[in-house]
Amino acid sequence: MSAAIDLITGELDTPFVAVDLDVMERNLASMAGAARARGFALRPHAKTHKCLEIARRQVEHGAAGLTVATVGEAEIFASGGFTDLFIAYPIWASGGRGNRLRALAERASLRVGIDSEEGAQALAKAVAGADVEALVEIDSGHHRSGVRPEQAAEVATAAARAGLRVVGIFTFPGHGYGPGRRGQAAGDEAGALSEARASMRKAGLDVEVSSGGSTPTAALSDAEALTEIRPGVYVFNDTQQAELGSCDWADIALTAISTVVSSSGQRVVLDAGSKILGADQPAWATGGGRLPDHPDARVVALSEHHATVVLPEDGVSLRPGDVVRVAPNHVCAAVNLADGLIVLAKGAQVDRWHVAARGANA
Repeated sequence: MSAAIDLITGELDTPFVAVDLDVMERNLASMAGAARARGFALRPHAKTHKCLEIARRQVEHGAAGLTVATVGEAEIFASGGFTDLFIAYPIWASGGRGNRLRALAERASLRVGIDSEEGAQALAKAVAGADVEALVEIDSGHHRSGVRPEQAAEVATAAARAGLRVVGIFTFPGHGYGPGRRGQAAGDEAGALSEARASMRKAGLDVEVSSGGSTPTAALSDAEALTEIRPGVYVFNDTQQAELGSCDWADIALTAISTVVSSSGQRVVLDAGSKILGADQPAWATGGGRLPDHPDARVVALSEHHATVVLPEDGVSLRPGDVVRVAPNHVCAAVNLADGLIVLAKGAQVDRWHVAARGANA
């Protein structure tokens, strides 16, 4: 831990969530450059950072628009001046949500996911007369939402019949979140999108957009099958990405700054628990997060306000009052728990960013 960050903790009570600006900018530039080099449009998923300041940086790096997870997120980013938004899930556009979608379409270029005739009809009714594009979601192996590739034309035809302008297909290769699964998930994604595109074209439907990609699979995305990628976590990275091999530990830009509050031999307790780090811990993970400056340490337990860490016997010892960085397992969940992000450059605070879309879950 740098002396500069130690000084910051004299002014800010731990725990707090901090972003290393230099690392984040490197991550933004790297993904944008890779997308350009391979001919992909980059539409990053803003649910990871939920910050207007970071979204502006992504656009400055060449992002074609933003992906969001909810209508609420779309509203916040539209109010922040972002006018090209994709809500990447099959919305049920009834009642107030339908009215909100129509209002959104009046101030932003809006894309929405569909995966059923009923959903398409509800969406078409809600946004009738507005310029809204629809993309058919394809299940490429994650088995959450989406239709089988061969059903793409059926859903697209029903959507067009209902009055929607269908411009393409999309998928989420979420089954790439597991050791050794990235390559298989990227291959499944390419195969599913290619089959869906063939189904659409056989029915006489154009496919302008073929959208996919995630942070674990972005580097493996097939340029023959995709026109656009939507990674989100890459902006910060996290323990999951490092343990999956899709980033290095030095690429993690967001950590929780925490203080050791208790110690007993090689077992120490930090003041950052699941209400700072999030509770996500997949079965294959090495613990409840990692300490980037102490790579052999393990977070063996998380309670709401504390983390229990076991240090290696032949490693560094930590004492009460020591300050450490903790990388969360899943950075999206950690950000959604924070009111603001402390921005650091060379270890010193240079800004504080509001998590504008925190809690915008509907």
